[in-house]
Amino acid sequence: MSTEGKKSILATRKCLTLQKTALFFLKGDLRDRAEMLNTGIRIRNVTRKDSGTYRCEISAKSEEGQRLGEASITLTVLVPPTTPICVVPNSAMTGTVVELSCKEAEGSPPSEYQWYKNGVALLEKTGTGSARTANITYTMNKKSGTLIFNTVSKNDTGEYFCVASNGIGLPQKCSMKRMQVDDLNVSGIIAAVVIVALVMALCGLGVLYAQKKGYFTSKELGKKDTAKTNHYKVTCNP
Repeated sequence: MSTEGKKSILATRKCLTLQKTALFFLKGDLRDRAEMLNTGIRIRNVTRKDSGTYRCEISAKSEEGQRLGEASITLTVLVPPTTPICVVPNSAMTGTVVELSCKEAEGSPPSEYQWYKNGVALLEKTGTGSARTANITYTMNKKSGTLIFNTVSKNDTGEYFCVASNGIGLPQKCSMKRMQVDDLNVSGIIAAVVIVALVMALCGLGVLYAQKKGYFTSKELGKKDTAKTNHYKVTCNP
């Protein structure tokens, strides 16, 4: 393993045992940063792209003649996490399903995520031990970074943020966001429906009243008279 930005030396036991020529097959972008050694290779300023399996061929002379061998070594470049992106809804209705998410894609190995509410770390719901409490209404997945409330309640209102860490460098956290949970305003919805129904009823009564008074008929007759006048109009030139 090696940390990003530092140098790394790759060597295999087979190379060290033979103490002879070792030929590593390099990718093109390593040629200006790699230095061949007798039994390995030194890579300067390693990046996450350098992670992978490297193969070398070994050649050594012995009493039985030329000996050939092959060895592989895996390099894992360690990268600290970056600031995660957190998605927290501003508001929610009680009894609904609400999901909060936290993710960062730069860390190597992949980061784990810890959610906090009002500055206090939330327990991971495992079903055993101290995490098995009746008042836990959520499911937190540290691997994926999700925090799911199956039936969110007003008690879940608060300030939420997430911390990403992978043991390399300093943990990183997203900015704090508030989620407000409110009860469904049934009386307000009923009042709105009643008002809309009254407005529609008044509009209908207005149309019926206009028809009874002949407003629509008078307008139609006026249009017909105008059309007839225009049809029989004759212009005389002296």
